[in-house]
Amino acid sequence: MSKISYYTEEGLKKLKEELDFLEHVERPRVSNDIAEARDKGDLSENAEYHAAKEEQSLLELKIAKLKEVVSNARIIDEKLLDTSKILIHSIVKIKNTANNMEFKYTLVADSETNIKEGKLSVNSPIGKGLLGKKVGDVAEIQVPNGIMTFEILDISR
Repeated sequence: MSKISYYTEEGLKKLKEELDFLEHVERPRVSNDIAEARDKGDLSENAEYHAAKEEQSLLELKIAKLKEVVSNARIIDEKLLDTSKILIHSIVKIKNTANNMEFKYTLVADSETNIKEGKLSVNSPIGKGLLGKKVGDVAEIQVPNGIMTFEILDISR
């Protein structure tokens, strides 16, 4: 069963660029490495050949997975998002009730996650715990270290 993921235009473009790079730059390079290693003689004792074949196998697996992600990706029009509750691509401002620290995150698909840029996966424990919440709600979220409580301060797009 395929898993549909929602992306911004920019996020989907990055995925497609990575796929293009893997298919048109990395795949030919690995094929060339295999050919060069094959030319060095006995394949049964040729470590370079076996390493190149292993790299090819891993690369093809990565390409196949990325093709599946791209084929199941949907672009979401952020202008149409409901800002009354937290959804994918919502920008949320939350407050940790234990220490009163405030955080601002954009909820994104797994492949767009980048905590340094404030992009949090909707499939992370905190992302899942925030989905559907409204301003003023308090979310008690199970994380690896226990339960964290966040107050939802603002939702925008």
